[in-house]
Amino acid sequence: MSDIVLSAHQPAYLPWPGYIEKIARADVFVFLDDVQFEKNSFTNRNRIKTANGPTWLTVPILAKGHINKSMMDLRIDETRDWRSKHLKSIEGAYRRCSAFSHVFPIVEGWISNPEDGFVDYCWNQLLGWVKEAGITTHLVRSSTLGIASRKSDLVLDLCLTFHATRYISGALGTNYLDISSFEEKGISVVFQDFQMDHYPQPWGEFIPYLSTVDYWFSTGQLPNFRSR
Repeated sequence: MSDIVLSAHQPAYLPWPGYIEKIARADVFVFLDDVQFEKNSFTNRNRIKTANGPTWLTVPILAKGHINKSMMDLRIDETRDWRSKHLKSIEGAYRRCSAFSHVFPIVEGWISNPEDGFVDYCWNQLLGWVKEAGITTHLVRSSTLGIASRKSDLVLDLCLTFHATRYISGALGTNYLDISSFEEKGISVVFQDFQMDHYPQPWGEFIPYLSTVDYWFSTGQLPNFRSR
């Protein structure tokens, strides 16, 4: 029986490199689009580096009842002109980078997508990231699977559904995963320890763990994500 590696994560806007690396290291990546939205997480926001330091780019979510909603129910607040503001911030931060003329039109296309469903917006963007990074991992939306369990049980059920023998978890998985239940099913759990090497950035001293767009604009390429 061949080794099947699975990873999973909630939607993320302009994700950091560790998110994309977790996809690249797996045979199957499950896009958790029907779990509960977590306020003040990196789900609908991330940072870029500007002349004034790290700056948040946040997708506004319609606020009423959103904390208890499934991701599938989230709608973007289209009364705010956030897309053009994000693009202006990115242009101001990286227009002096040599890769700007190549990278900006791609990122502009992703951000300008008029989709107002948050998970669909992030899904379409994710497909773009995977294409640009040359990743061949099989991508699946959890909403298509009909699995109703939560937290550790959800992850275990995902592994069983795809006959995974290994699960790649983010570092925060130590807070909720019941490792023994995975071991009983012959599934090993590996915790991601992603380290971002320094790379030349604009605007002074290096700042790690920004959105992947920072690396892309700064270096002209995407990180060499480790495949499995």
